[in-house]
Amino acid sequence: MKTLTKEMQSSISPSMALDLLKEGNKRFVNNLKINRNLLQQANETSVGQHPFAVILSCIDSRTSAELIFDQGLGDVFSVRIAGNVVNEDILGSMEFGCKVAGAKIIVVLGHTRCGAVKGACDDVKLGNLTSLINKIKPAVQQENSITENRTSSNSEFVEKVAELNVANSVNNILLHSPIIAEMVKNGDIGIFGGVHDISSGEVQFFV
Repeated sequence: MKTLTKEMQSSISPSMALDLLKEGNKRFVNNLKINRNLLQQANETSVGQHPFAVILSCIDSRTSAELIFDQGLGDVFSVRIAGNVVNEDILGSMEFGCKVAGAKIIVVLGHTRCGAVKGACDDVKLGNLTSLINKIKPAVQQENSITENRTSSNSEFVEKVAELNVANSVNNILLHSPIIAEMVKNGDIGIFGGVHDISSGEVQFFV
């Protein structure tokens, strides 16, 4: 697999970028990862990087974006925070990744059985984690199809909240970053949400 160059990155459209991630996830699910020389990629990216995607995902140890999308060194910017929530620093990182470094797509990636989402469902309060959990609570309040047992013990409720939380993060990115919103409007980049099933490895995109 070739290391991405500026020319290769420039030739990738937002829709192509999404397809690259989908194809990579299929390889991961089927245990057919591409054979890469990671040391060679490290050498070839040592003077510059040209990733095609920015992926905001959870810190969960089972959700490494590079692995579940079968990507190599220099292919994606990986932003990780519990609950795949958005803050000012993350927005700045995304603006750098897209406006400055040329990435063609932003993906907000949630996952099943998310501990941060469960914490929001249970109204957990713990040190600095409390303010992070508060960023997920709007999704808990928005979920109105389940009226009984609205806690982490109800897996259906947790997964519905997780999906809403992904959608909220996408909306927050567009709302709080005029730079990204303009790039999306102009078709320079795409932005999508998705959920990674930690049991099967499969990613379902919301498109």
